Amino acid sequence: MASGDFCLPGEEMKILQVCSKQLPPCNLSEEDLLQNPYFGKLLLSLSQHMDESGLSHALAKEQAQAWKDIRLHKTSWLRSEILQRVIQELLVDYYVKAQDTNITSEDKKFHETLEQRLLVTELTRLIGPNQEKEMPSLLGLEKADLLELMPPSEDFMWMRARLQLEVEEQLKKKCFTLLCYHDPSSDADSETLKAAKMWKLAEVLKSEKQQCQDTKSQQTERMVLLEKQSATYSQVLLRCLALLQRLLQEHRLKTQSELDRINAQYLEIKCSAMVLKLRMEELKILSDTYTAEKVEVHRLIRDRLEGAIRLQEQDMEKSRQVLNTYEVLGEEFDRLVKEYTELKQATENKRWALQEFNKVYH
Repeated sequence: MASGDFCLPGEEMKILQVCSKQLPPCNLSEEDLLQNPYFGKLLLSLSQHMDESGLSHALAKEQAQAWKDIRLHKTSWLRSEILQRVIQELLVDYYVKAQDTNITSEDKKFHETLEQRLLVTELTRLIGPNQEKEMPSLLGLEKADLLELMPPSEDFMWMRARLQLEVEEQLKKKCFTLLCYHDPSSDADSETLKAAKMWKLAEVLKSEKQQCQDTKSQQTERMVLLEKQSATYSQVLLRCLALLQRLLQEHRLKTQSELDRINAQYLEIKCSAMVLKLRMEELKILSDTYTAEKVEVHRLIRDRLEGAIRLQEQDMEKSRQVLNTYEVLGEEFDRLVKEYTELKQATENKRWALQEFNKVYH
């Protein structure tokens, strides 16, 4: 297979540009062209026989001619339609004006002749084609019957001459209204200046229309680009979420136990520090409460209490011996028991005072 049969790297970009302009449905990428080189050459060959709309040159020419004919017919129809509506508006304005003000005989004759001519012409048009068919005409009327209702030719010629002036005046008012709507500042201009602006209004509107179409085209392109970017961003976000999930599963769960151990150790050390701080505050309070002089006084008091306790214990031991000796005695024994109880109670009171003093001192 010859190497020339395949798409060259430089041709790939050219094919992509052609497909984006002339073949919008072909959403191709460089990878598709590399995998299907003959298909790319086929698209490039087809593009030589097609225009940007995707039609062949012959069909495009026929379509352009058809659009030209349509525009001509549309222009002709619009002219007749505008004239018909202007004439109808003249008649409507006449009848509205006739209800409020007095109408001259000349105006009345003009509008009645115009209305009669319109009605007869419309009816003639409606029943005209039926004469060539087997079906009877509307209400059995013939075209000759309607032509008898036409206004006199002199009145018609006079009406047509005035109608041209009336239509021109009506169209001029409409044109000035359109101009003032498009450019409100023109409302204060003279008729001559308004007429001069009207000649350029069509070009201005055409330019603005083309500008709007270009803006819409740009907006469409930007919307397509935005959709592509949104799709790309969505894919990127999904990949980022997948990476985050993987990081959580592979790293955070593995290090969670180590983090828990370190946190527990930190809390333990912090608790010990708090206990030591509380003990330090307690000792500080005690040192501020008991000065050296107070401690010395408490020591002397404790020594005296201990000496008194020892003396009481000696007296209690002597009393116990005496009690054992005189146990067999009666009232004398009761007296000795009472004395012994008092001594024991006094000894316990002093021992309790010594214990409380030691608690406070330590």
